[in-house]
Amino acid sequence: MSSLAQAQSPPLMTDATTSARLKKRRTRHLKERAIESVLFLAASLSVFTTVAIVYILVKESVLFFRHVPIVDFLTDTQWTPLFDDAHFGITVLLSGTLVSSLVALAVAIPLGTVIAIYLSEFASFKVREVAKPFLELLGGVPTIIYGYFALVFVTPLLQSIYPDLPGFNLLSAGLVMGIMIIPYVSSLSEDAMRAVPMSLREGSYAMGATRLQTALKVVMPAATSGIASAYILGISRAVGETMIVAVAAGMQPNLTWNPAEPAATITAYIVQVALGDLPHGSIGYQTIFAAGLTLMLMTLTLNIVGHVMRKKFREAY
Repeated sequence: MSSLAQAQSPPLMTDATTSARLKKRRTRHLKERAIESVLFLAASLSVFTTVAIVYILVKESVLFFRHVPIVDFLTDTQWTPLFDDAHFGITVLLSGTLVSSLVALAVAIPLGTVIAIYLSEFASFKVREVAKPFLELLGGVPTIIYGYFALVFVTPLLQSIYPDLPGFNLLSAGLVMGIMIIPYVSSLSEDAMRAVPMSLREGSYAMGATRLQTALKVVMPAATSGIASAYILGISRAVGETMIVAVAAGMQPNLTWNPAEPAATITAYIVQVALGDLPHGSIGYQTIFAAGLTLMLMTLTLNIVGHVMRKKFREAY
């Protein structure tokens, strides 16, 4: 019995084997901690960058609002910070920003949604594999190219229809900006629709629904969260666009809600002043930080609205 038990018992590990295994575990643990530290530093870098941007904007804006009352900043209908008779009404720049963004969204959201529905529900595999890279390539074109495209092609085309249209106008800039945003809206919306389980489509087909009915009444409601995120990203992209409006819409501040007129946007004004010769610390120089803070608050509000919408739709579905 004793010899049989000795034969069945596992061999005892030597001290050298135990030490090697412990050393291997310790090395693995150190590697995991090192990787974790690198990932933490990468995440902290993005947080630090955001905090630093907010700090600079707020710091310079506080100095600006010591000279300009915030009520005048929000209610004045003139924006002439570089003139002797200075006025600091941000509404003038907001009007140009909102009008150009609305024109862009009127183009990007319908077309982007239709393209997403086609790629997700109707296009064959070969068509999707060819069309989607070209669509994403459209989003990689430099914005300055879009700006000159709007100025030398779209504007003359619109002037052939509306002869009274000026050479610089928000309509041309907004239309081209909408074309630029289409890849963002369509690609993200298509990804959200493709993530909808196939069982929902098969259930809809079993009930006698057509492909279009299934896409509009089953797939889109189920993908509402992702589609809303695509729309919010498109809006934020339109609000923050710089070169297209700077080239095609003009840089003359003009309080107007008519897209057929020239106007300056917040981003175009920042570019105009940042490239000038204003001394650091002057009131004219500090206006770009107040305008930048306004733009940041706009995009922050849009992101918060998008987060609330995503949460609401996820709970609903």
